[in-house]
Amino acid sequence: MVKINENYLKLEKNYLFIRIAEKVNAFQKANPDAKLIRMGIGDVTRPIAPVVVDAMKKACDEMGVKETFRGYEDSGAGYDFLRNAVSDYYRSFGADVPASDIRINDGAKSDCGNLVDIFGDDNIILITDPAYPVYVDSNLMNGRQIVYADSNEENQFAAMPAPDGYELNGQKVFPDIIYLCSPNNPTGAAYSKEQLAEWIAYAKQHGAVILYDAAYEAFISEDNIPRSIYQIDRAKEVAIEMCSLSKTAGFTGVRCGYTVVPSELKTMASDGTEVSLAQLWNRREGSKFNGVSYPVQRGAEAVFTPEGQKQVKENIIYYQENAHVIAETLKELNIPFTGGINSPYIWFKCPFGMDSWTFFDKMLNEIAVVGTPGAGFGKNGTNWFRLTAFGDKDLTIEAMNRLKELVKNSQ
Repeated sequence: MVKINENYLKLEKNYLFIRIAEKVNAFQKANPDAKLIRMGIGDVTRPIAPVVVDAMKKACDEMGVKETFRGYEDSGAGYDFLRNAVSDYYRSFGADVPASDIRINDGAKSDCGNLVDIFGDDNIILITDPAYPVYVDSNLMNGRQIVYADSNEENQFAAMPAPDGYELNGQKVFPDIIYLCSPNNPTGAAYSKEQLAEWIAYAKQHGAVILYDAAYEAFISEDNIPRSIYQIDRAKEVAIEMCSLSKTAGFTGVRCGYTVVPSELKTMASDGTEVSLAQLWNRREGSKFNGVSYPVQRGAEAVFTPEGQKQVKENIIYYQENAHVIAETLKELNIPFTGGINSPYIWFKCPFGMDSWTFFDKMLNEIAVVGTPGAGFGKNGTNWFRLTAFGDKDLTIEAMNRLKELVKNSQ
């Protein structure tokens, strides 16, 4: 009789966004004429930059001609033209990342879940709470033990290392793998250079590896917030970085991103031999991943051209203006929040002392605005709520006017 991976039975029965969708569908069925404004799931609404579309069209035409047709990409790591473009992009903000350390993928989410394949199941995982659910779920699926670093109002949702370790089954332990996301999803908080340097030193001290999610780096606007962990000394010795074009360039429906596994990042096998994590990851991807299509990679290459950066930045500024509208509304209502400066996410404390799911229902049923309950990201999100700035500007303004009325009428 076939046996299942029973670790899957430990997962939440209802994935956060599935539960939200069920509630929204029920509301729409009961209120078919309601003008619903969605500010929950972090999907973009602005179209892909014209220079990217043109590059993809040209690449598709090439695929229809014998002389320029492309089949398998030889290395499986991505075409050199894109890896070189990404490397140059890193160099533009002070991070030295050679093309040879870069692998092209179909978005950060895939590698967030797949990178754990190259690590043993007996590693202890550290995740900051609240956190993107994929970090937790992908490790629970393999039966790993997880400890949490509390990100909360007191530390402005930027958890720092615990010098004495973390509690696990009544004992203090030190993590082997550390997940960090900056700017953070869901809280919008971002680590400074000094804070990241502290995490790097901690990982070095305890022989840990940092899995660093930089999917929202293009939204950073403050000078003291690094765009990449590789802007910090010695990061290449401890950190793998994942990045995505989904939110920065509107690729949510196209799918392309990249992961950096530095050649300097090595660990020890059980027999004492030194092992390159880059080689392990390359081997894993060679067996389980077919790569990203040629037209998509040509489109991604166009993102990193001067014209591509100009056009992409126009969309980012649009979303940043939406974030400013949300932030100013929360200030006016005297509601504590983080994010909105270096991030498209705004994370605020639920008014009226409500828990996040109760406030979700109140927003949905009374003003027809959809957000994301913080409880879906961990225990420290129980009384917090996430809004995204990826919507239409006029709808964002209308949603904030509705929120003002909701708060006013509920006092």
